[in-house]
Amino acid sequence: MHNIHIGTIISPEQVSWLPTLIDYGFETFSLNFQAGTVYDFPKIARAFKEANCKVSNLCMYENALAEGERGEKTRKLWEDLIDAAGLFETDIVAGFAGRIIDKPIPESIGRYKEVFESLSNKARTKKVRLAFENCSMGGDWYKGDWNIAINPNAWELMFEALPADNIGLQWEPTHQMTQLIDPIPQLRKWVNKIFCLHGKDANIAWDVIKAQGIDAGTPYVWHRTPGFGDCNWVDIMTILTLSGFSGTIDIEGYHDPIFKDESEFMGQVYGLKYLKQCRGGDYYANPK
Repeated sequence: MHNIHIGTIISPEQVSWLPTLIDYGFETFSLNFQAGTVYDFPKIARAFKEANCKVSNLCMYENALAEGERGEKTRKLWEDLIDAAGLFETDIVAGFAGRIIDKPIPESIGRYKEVFESLSNKARTKKVRLAFENCSMGGDWYKGDWNIAINPNAWELMFEALPADNIGLQWEPTHQMTQLIDPIPQLRKWVNKIFCLHGKDANIAWDVIKAQGIDAGTPYVWHRTPGFGDCNWVDIMTILTLSGFSGTIDIEGYHDPIFKDESEFMGQVYGLKYLKQCRGGDYYANPK
């Protein structure tokens, strides 16, 4: 199970955190970039190499299907990250699949194919894979302004329209749980399309749902750090390992309603230790 590495998500501006985060025990780092910002990729890559840090993926979460300057900057960043991936010794660039704003998901598929067919071809020449995060960003099947890669019905449309072997998912169970989807059977079906994972969990208040439904204005779901949510991460690790998965789970922080602000990394380090234990704990050699 130690083919699965546990890390966290940071921005390039947080390079100074690396010594502390390494001491905490984080094994990988997902680097989150912003469209429209100018980056010195070789300089950032050198900082990680000098700190002996493994970069799991380069990521950005904006709408590549958008019109105008917003979309142009986002598509340019996808291209730049694909070009820069080799500097960081990673083969994954991750982000949203984008969306035609406030249109049903099927109406975005043509535009999605147009944009990501060229990006996937470019990525293939660099031996890079593209992974779509499954966050709805408040959208649903009928409307939204960020992402279409939100559930299995959408994935079926996307992968049928563009059946590229270097396009897959940056899967996170939380975003399925908020749709009241059980992540375990979903993972069994889609595991071979999952290139990397976000380590985040959720609490579902089924008593509230049973009493009031989901449209009564009463909170019924909370994003949580792994170890504090409802997911069975031992099952997740087992399914990944039996499938031959060799990759990373990067903890996505800054969402937990309890472990936040001054307690942010108290929660993240707990989640790190918890996921390592679910992975199998410390290694012990067999007696000879």
